[in-house]
Amino acid sequence: MQNGLYVALSSQIALENRLNTIADNVANANTVGFRATGVKFEDLVHGTGEKAMDFVTQGNTYLSTETGPLRQTENPYDFAIRGDGWFGISTPAGTIMTRDGRFTMLETGALVTVEGYPVLDAGGAAIVLDPREGAPTAGADGTLRQNGQLAGAIGLFEFDPGPNFTRYGNSGVVPDTPPQPLVDRSDVGVVQGFVEDSNVNPVKEMTRLIMVQRAFDNAAALIRESEASYSDAIKTLGSR
Repeated sequence: MQNGLYVALSSQIALENRLNTIADNVANANTVGFRATGVKFEDLVHGTGEKAMDFVTQGNTYLSTETGPLRQTENPYDFAIRGDGWFGISTPAGTIMTRDGRFTMLETGALVTVEGYPVLDAGGAAIVLDPREGAPTAGADGTLRQNGQLAGAIGLFEFDPGPNFTRYGNSGVVPDTPPQPLVDRSDVGVVQGFVEDSNVNPVKEMTRLIMVQRAFDNAAALIRESEASYSDAIKTLGSR
């Protein structure tokens, strides 16, 4: 008789997970380089025949692969990625992947993120430019030139975030396996003077929020009905 309670409870746990991802997506709708989080649910069948019950898993999160819109800034230290690739940055947590290309050059010539983390080249080394030569000019392949001379190259990487990935900061992702550099790929490149905005669609997320709220209310109603039936059964059996 309590089967309905278990099924409804599993549904509410899954919906809570979905609600958390929606809230995170909405909060980062204006975060540069942010990729939205989705949740994939699966059914779990307990028992066989007439006693079989369908439960839903808590869900596995995944990273949206949809590219966010590019916004022109005309800042020579802003970079956006064209295609499916990631910037590599060095942090206290190790190498982190990000689509946030808002960089700057320190007095030492080090190319760093807005948080001050070094930007890496394809070999995993920090990029250091000549601070006397000013802002670099970037080629479509990420090569950086100062005064017409090759000064370095922005590394572009690929990796599989996998299910239940880990974020770092606002737009960074912690790779589970070593990221692989992308070289000699015509479908991936760098665009200077642009940044990639978040790929979150606030309207869609609010629509999903309403759907989750309705589903949660339906599950709560099922729990109340199951509890009422269970209570009535106890009263009836107890009176005999």
